[in-house]
Formats: sequence, structure tokens, C-alpha cells
Amino acid sequence: MTSTLKMRAWAALLLVLLACGSASGQPEPIKLWTNGAPGSSGNSTSETVRLGPGGEHIVSNIQEPSILPYLPRADVATGAAVIVAPGGGHSELWMDHEGYAVAEWLSSHGVAAFILKYRLARQKDSPYTIEGTELGDMQRAIRTVRSRSKEWGIDPERLGVMGFSAGGELAALASTRYDAGKPDAQDPIERFSSKPNFQALIYPAIPHDPRLTAETPRAFLACGGNDRPDIAQGLPEFYLALSRLHVPAELHVYAGVGHGFGVRTTNPAPVSGWTSHFLDWMNAQGLLKQVR
Repeated sequence: MTSTLKMRAWAALLLVLLACGSASGQPEPIKLWTNGAPGSSGNSTSETVRLGPGGEHIVSNIQEPSILPYLPRADVATGAAVIVAPGGGHSELWMDHEGYAVAEWLSSHGVAAFILKYRLARQKDSPYTIEGTELGDMQRAIRTVRSRSKEWGIDPERLGVMGFSAGGELAALASTRYDAGKPDAQDPIERFSSKPNFQALIYPAIPHDPRLTAETPRAFLACGGNDRPDIAQGLPEFYLALSRLHVPAELHVYAGVGHGFGVRTTNPAPVSGWTSHFLDWMNAQGLLKQVR
């Protein structure tokens, strides 16, 4: 099958998956803290959803962070898992092309996906912070998935993070601000490590203080060459910094492409192929071993 036919087949599959999702509703969210998230007490603002010009679902006013699980069928499950962080400038979350479609695509290829709804630091009058609240939500998501890895058929050593735009900044922060867990914590979830085993940063906002070391998780990096300079030029510099530290990394910069391509049926080649490139990278890294 030619690459063009493959992309048409994938586009058709994605339309079916999204249609099924719309008909049956999204998976039930799993709250990251059952008794309320730290720092959210007293804030009774309801989560809101608006539709963008193209009908995209855009979420804001998140007070109870959660994950939406997309588990693959048992016959295709690989044991790998990814926590997906949509972007939206830390003021909202664009849930379709950076969330639902991504999770459907991953799970259809045997990778468990968990869309993270995190609290937003730059929404008007927000009391939250990026490196405090948002990062804490991502760390809690990583610990939560690890704590339930056996239940979900996941290898806890093949758990990664994927972020888009502002969500990419959050994924990058989680890949350098982590701990091994707190063995004496009363909350059993807090006893698990918050370190991802790999990271996928898709047109990410790059942290001002990346704190890269030789222990930074291996990385898949992708952006458009026509994105704003801090991304289109900053991501290759990020790649070079990882390379100097001998951290395995792969970089794709797509010529003539701007910001926000995500997973859309309208993406043209070659940027439409970034998903295949990511799966190839995962396979080369030994992350797609079939569950026995």
C-alpha cells in the first residue's frame, strides 16, 4: 500500500473512531484525588466546554484534575502507555485534535492512552501555577497510572508522557522534575515514581529552565518549520542539548507547517505521517513489546 493510500485509510479509520466516540460518549473520567485536589478547596467554579470555529471541544475552569482512559483491546495491547496533555496556552484545553483523536489513535495501535485534564495556570484570575499545580497534576497522573498498571495491563517501565504546545511544556517539565515516590506516604499512590520512561513533545513550549541531565527520559520531538521561533528553532536546540548528554532523541521538523497540527484528518503529507514516525520510534526503542 502506498503512503498516500495508508494516510487515506487512517483518515477513514479516524473518522469512524471519532464518530463512535461521539455516539457512545467519552470514557468516564478518573479523578486524580478522590477527596479533592490539593489547592482546589473552596473553588466551586464548574468546568466549562465551548465549541471552537471548527466544532472543536475546548475545556476550561478545571478544578478537579482527572484522566480519561483509552485502553486498547487485549489482542492488540502492547503494554506501553502514554499520558496525553492537550495544549491551550495554560488557559484552556483543546480536547479533540490534541486529546481525543490522539488517544483513539494510540489505543487503536495497542498503546494505552490517558488524557490529562489539568488545572490551568493562565486562565483569568487563576490561583494555580505551571510548575506547582499543573506539574503536580501531571505527576499525580503518572503515579496513578503506575499504581493501577497491573489492573490495566500496563508495564510500569513503559509509561511515557506526550504533550502538545502548552501540554508539551508540562510533559517536558515532568521529564526533569520527578521523584522516586515517597515510601512512607499515607496515600499509597504517592509511593510510586513520577518519572516518565519516555517523552513525546509535539510543538512544545520549551521550559525556560529545562534542567536536562543524562538521566532525562528519551525523547521524540516534532514541530513545524513555520512555527514561532522559540519552537521551530528552540526544539532543534533542545534536541542538540539532549544529544550532548547522550540521551536518545529523535527530531522531526516539517517544512511549511505551523503550529497546532495535532492529529487531524486534514493534515497534509508529510506532517500527517508524524504519528507513524512516533510508532516507529517506539518500536525501535523496544517500547511496543506484545503482552504475553
